[in-house]
Amino acid sequence: MIDKNLYDILKQRGFIEQATDENSFRKMAEKQKITFYIGFDPTASSLHIGHLVSLMAMAWAQKLGHQPIFLAGGGTGLVGDPSGKDKARPIMSHEQINKNAQSFKKQVSKIIDFNKDRALLLNNADWLTKLNYIEFLRDFGVHFSVNRMLTHEAIKSRLAKGMSFLEFNYQLLQAYDFWFQFKHYNCVAQMGGSDQLGNILAGVELIRKLEKKHAYAVVFHLLKTA
Repeated sequence: MIDKNLYDILKQRGFIEQATDENSFRKMAEKQKITFYIGFDPTASSLHIGHLVSLMAMAWAQKLGHQPIFLAGGGTGLVGDPSGKDKARPIMSHEQINKNAQSFKKQVSKIIDFNKDRALLLNNADWLTKLNYIEFLRDFGVHFSVNRMLTHEAIKSRLAKGMSFLEFNYQLLQAYDFWFQFKHYNCVAQMGGSDQLGNILAGVELIRKLEKKHAYAVVFHLLKTA
């Protein structure tokens, strides 16, 4: 029999590959409504089958009374996530990114209910495109260790083939996303595919350093075969 705890349901159904502080997250999900987010970079006009794992995790969470945030990466999509890629993504225009994000909204609304704030649909372009670069480096860049970033698999795998400074910044921006939503939306966890673990942990660490509080990372198995 499946328990009515979000962590147990995701674990028993085979979603979870890894999580930080599992016992603490499980207890929190049992005692209170939690807000968490999953990011989707709109680099194509449609979501694909690989996104379904994350969407179904959001649907389960909503069914149990928790609040998921569907974060469209209108800002991070302009940079391009190096995770799992053997070369840089083509640079896309603001117009194309925004058009894709709108397409995502139509698709995901068939699975997730956004009425009465049961779920939130946000776009990180709303805050990332307003950042002042010098202030960002001074206030946030100081908290990132280049040595540690170089140990993350997504970056290590790209260095041998060449990686631009543009892509190297991606992890900082995703960590900032997590901190921003923690600060403004009480978002205590980020979930996503296991290829995002390094990026998510960077956000957990940033929240710990800036807010002296604990946030959680939960990553899912990737869909790799037919």
